[in-house]
Amino acid sequence: MDLANVLHMNPAKSACSYANSSILQKHLMLQSREVLEDTIKNYGTHGFPECFKLADLGCSSGPNSFLFITTIVDIVHAVCQKKNSKTPDEFQVFLNDLPNNDFNALFKMTPSFSSVLENEKGLEKIVNCFISGVAGSFYTRLFPSKSLHFVHSSTSVHWLSQVPANLLDYNKGNIYMAKSSPRCVYEAYFSQFEKDFTTFLRMRSEEVIPNGRMVLSLVGRSSADHTMKDSCYMYGLLGKSLLDMSAEGILHEEDITSFNLPFYATCTEELEAIIGSEGSFSLDRFETSEVNWDIREEDEIMESGESSGKFIAKTIRAITESMLASHFGDTFIDEIFERCALLVAEHLSRVKTDNLFNIVVSLIKK
Repeated sequence: MDLANVLHMNPAKSACSYANSSILQKHLMLQSREVLEDTIKNYGTHGFPECFKLADLGCSSGPNSFLFITTIVDIVHAVCQKKNSKTPDEFQVFLNDLPNNDFNALFKMTPSFSSVLENEKGLEKIVNCFISGVAGSFYTRLFPSKSLHFVHSSTSVHWLSQVPANLLDYNKGNIYMAKSSPRCVYEAYFSQFEKDFTTFLRMRSEEVIPNGRMVLSLVGRSSADHTMKDSCYMYGLLGKSLLDMSAEGILHEEDITSFNLPFYATCTEELEAIIGSEGSFSLDRFETSEVNWDIREEDEIMESGESSGKFIAKTIRAITESMLASHFGDTFIDEIFERCALLVAEHLSRVKTDNLFNIVVSLIKK
């Protein structure tokens, strides 16, 4: 699977777009606000540059992309107001994702976002915010040397640069790490994550100025035990949908055997060890939290278990459809997620609630 050309969240015109199916990701981002505030506050202790340059890596498209920018602008202005110091004259924001990201939909939202900044935030002066798109993998260099003051990434760095090698003969019946997976599968996934995250840190170390900051939020697991339910169960239900279709002769078993998700839910101990080993950033802060799979907007009412199943299946579909369609073809996508919705509803009828584990880390460039 050529991930750089396959992996992308569903575009705006798709039946289940990421923009309309990313409430979970929005709440994961909101949970990092306290860390963002403290990080920006500490960075601005001695004042901000005239042009504050920041990047959002793995931005996708939709309102969440602009939630990050709004949050940073709000925090910077609040810090400057409290310290009675000069606010930046300009914000330069780089929105990064892989080339097949729906950048067109993102840029179409830019004028309305600029209007919000100018008319609704109640700031003392017009915010000069210049927004650019940067297409490319964040496992490569994306920006000039020492050009960024701040880097942010939310629900992205847990995606790997490639599916771990040599899984074909060992992870039969699974599309990710599972309790039935042998230890060599976990070791292959961790090895790929360790390599990728080390590369990520090394690339950013060249792009971020000394004493620059980075805040990363990623889906992880609450224990060193890689079979913990909070790290793999959601995708296990997706895998079961595929296996049920194989048992009925709709999908070929060998196609399922050869499909594995390029995703790794790390734990805090692994993350801290890689940061220390790579050595370019000092660890400023770790925070963890949990978010319900079925979290909704405040005014939205959960009607039933069936409704929850459909809602969560849409969230999974918005993330994984591009990979599934590339591997299995478009024909079966609707049925895969209809079955997934039923399995999720059945699962929630037994456990009532289930959570994702979120890790937020704040780093300082040495």
